[in-house]
Amino acid sequence: MTDPDTLAGAFEIARPRLRSVARRLLGSDAEAEDAVQEAWLRLERVDPHTIQNLDAWLTTVVSRISLDVLRSPRRTREQSWEIEPWAAKDTAADPAEAMHSADLATTGLLIVLDLLTPAERLAFVLHDVFGVPFAEIGAVLGFSSQAVRQQASRARRRVRDVPRPARPSRARERSIVEAWLAAARDGDLTRLLALLDEDAVLHADYGASATLLQGSRTIAEQAALSSRLAANSVLVRLGGRPGVLARLGNRPVSVMAFEIRDDRIVRLDVLADPDRLSAVLDGSPTEAE
Repeated sequence: MTDPDTLAGAFEIARPRLRSVARRLLGSDAEAEDAVQEAWLRLERVDPHTIQNLDAWLTTVVSRISLDVLRSPRRTREQSWEIEPWAAKDTAADPAEAMHSADLATTGLLIVLDLLTPAERLAFVLHDVFGVPFAEIGAVLGFSSQAVRQQASRARRRVRDVPRPARPSRARERSIVEAWLAAARDGDLTRLLALLDEDAVLHADYGASATLLQGSRTIAEQAALSSRLAANSVLVRLGGRPGVLARLGNRPVSVMAFEIRDDRIVRLDVLADPDRLSAVLDGSPTEAE
C-alpha cells in the first residue's frame, strides 16, 4: 500500500472508527477530529512498507495522541454549540427521544470516565468498547499486558459502582426550559428560583469579557431583568443540550444551553461573543418551531 491515493483511501475508510475511538477517549468532537487529523499527518511521514496492519497502527497512533491530550494539564472540556431546531412535539415514541436516551447513556459514561486516570480510561475504552488486545494497549501505555488488564479491571469497577447523574427526558427538558422562558418574560423571581438548583452556575462568554454567576438567587435576579430577550427567544438544541436562541429584531444575539439534573437547572452556558456566534450560526438551521 505505497500509492498515496490508495493510502488516503484506506485512511478514509478507517476514519469513522478512529473518530469513534478518539471521541470515547476524549469526550470531545473537536479534540477527536484533531487527534484523527494528527494521525493522518503522522501517517504521511512514515514509510508505509513498515506498517504491517494499518488499522492497528492507526488505532495505536490515535490512542497515543489521545493519551497525550488526557495527560495535558491545560486540557479543558469542549462544549458543542451546534444548533438544531427543537421540534414542537417530543414523545417517547419519537425517534428523537430514543436518540436522546442514547445520548444520555453516552453522556453519563463520559462523566464517569472523567473520574478515571488516563491509563484506566485508555485500558477500559480500548479493550471493553473496541476489543483492542491488552498487549496492543500495553504498547501504547508502556505497561505489561497484566498491568493493562488490572487497569481495565479497576476502571470497570469504578464505572459500575459510580451512580450516573439523574437527567430528565427530552420532553421534560423542554417543559423546564419553557417554564424558564415564561418566568423570565414575566420577571417572576419566585418561579425562576424554583427551577434552579441552589448551587447553580451561569457562565457567559461575551468575547471581550466573560461573566460567572454563582448561586440560584444571583442567576434568578439577572434572568428577571432579561424579559425582552426571553420574549424573543426560541427553543433549540445546542450540541444535543436543551437551549434557547435569543434575537433582537431579526438579529441573533445569544444562545444559552441548559444542564438539568433532578428537574433542576444546575448550569447555564451563554454564548454572546458576536464572532463565535456568527461562526456557530453560519450554515446552522435556526428556526426552532
